[in-house]
Amino acid sequence: MAKAGGSSRHVELERKFDVEGATVLPSFDGLSVVSRAARLPLQTLEAVYFDTAANDLAARRVTLRRRTGGTDAGWHLKLPSGPEARTEIHAPLGSGAADVPGELLDVVLAIVRDRPLAPVARIATRREVTMIHGIDGKPVAEFCDDRVSAARINAGALIDEQTWREWELELVDPGIDDAVGLLNRLGNRLLDAGATPAGHGSKLAKVLGDAVPERSNPPADPVHRAVAEQVELLLESDRAVRADTYDSVHQMRVATRQIRSLLQASEDAFGLTDDAWILGELRELAAVLGTARDAEVLAESYSKALDALEPELVRGPVRERLVEGARRQYQLGLRRSWAAMRSPRYFRMLDALEGLAVTQPPEGQDTHPPATIESSYRRVRKAVKASRAATDNIHDDALHRIRKAAKRLRYVAAATGDARVAGRSKTIQTLLGDHQDSVISRAHLLRQADAAYAAGEDTFTYGVLYQQKAEVGDRCRAQLDDALTALRRSVREARRGGRADL
Repeated sequence: MAKAGGSSRHVELERKFDVEGATVLPSFDGLSVVSRAARLPLQTLEAVYFDTAANDLAARRVTLRRRTGGTDAGWHLKLPSGPEARTEIHAPLGSGAADVPGELLDVVLAIVRDRPLAPVARIATRREVTMIHGIDGKPVAEFCDDRVSAARINAGALIDEQTWREWELELVDPGIDDAVGLLNRLGNRLLDAGATPAGHGSKLAKVLGDAVPERSNPPADPVHRAVAEQVELLLESDRAVRADTYDSVHQMRVATRQIRSLLQASEDAFGLTDDAWILGELRELAAVLGTARDAEVLAESYSKALDALEPELVRGPVRERLVEGARRQYQLGLRRSWAAMRSPRYFRMLDALEGLAVTQPPEGQDTHPPATIESSYRRVRKAVKASRAATDNIHDDALHRIRKAAKRLRYVAAATGDARVAGRSKTIQTLLGDHQDSVISRAHLLRQADAAYAAGEDTFTYGVLYQQKAEVGDRCRAQLDDALTALRRSVREARRGGRADL
């Protein structure tokens, strides 16, 4: 798939094997899935790998290299995409041997931030390739017999030089049916020939060895552990947003909000206060992402609603105003998000989050979770009480505050292992999320109807959609009391069960 700047990306599914220097090549004869195996011309590959001084990319199983020789010379960025799969992004060699292409650097900017990249290793490979063809005659896998010469780079000098032999087995199309099964059958032939599963995830990992920092063990406290997990999800969704992957803005916004909710619920355990800088930064990031996300929701909602209407009820250029207009707003919001995600301010926020994620509770603190279901549920009750005293003019805002309190309770319950309370909280969050969407949609419809009227367009369809959204809001409010009652019961059941966090 071609991308901007001449880059392309694909998913690779491969396995590596350690093998002794004198081991005879495996045979794939007799396999029902193989018609023939063809030896290709010898390749000589030279690659220089880039990383930060602290090897931040390697610590997250990401590799960035500039390789010459072979059929795919160029810059290669490899990202983990599952236990055995990786997403590989290619870019042309360019003119500068040390000039990392901007489109590749941007993909890993949340990891690298503003730390400089420099060569950390040089790997030369003498590769003999055997192309394995399936019963239809098409290539299904590539077997590589690699003889490797490698060294680390320190201040421009080669150190810790080493050589070894390894085998690689990669599927041509990792999306085929039973891809893992095919990989197993072919891999068994390599094992039969005397190979063993590789003790390293990549050639670079073998070269760098102990120079790659080990990831910290997950914190024992469940809330600290949940924050650490959400920080990792934030970094993963960051890459997806930069690639404009479907629903990625939503996922990144959810991770941002979940981190903020967990930190707010356990401020003392993280050494924070209500006005902590990091909480404000997370709120601002969620707001920036919200511009694109709200537009995305509107575009999808309007498109489905208009498709469901009888043709005679869709009058005037309403689709252009509502659907296409929201999509244009999404693109504007996405570009604004990208700008924020390339700023030093964003990098410093990520630095701070990583620091908090590995922070253990203060010494001597009670071993109970720093955030409790009971304290979080009190916020829900307080918000419900306030909503019942609210006037009609501010009632929508009051319901939105219940949603935010229920969301925080859900995250705390999930972190502390109470699936029932988490599920009941999610029900309320979803109900009031749909209600909030109806509020936003109705306000947007009124503005668009005014603009259409001023332009002399038929505004009938705007009224039809407005009524539909109002009915959604009414249904959500009608179901709220039962959902709150179910939540209250689940909290009481947890309390009677003697849970340590209540």
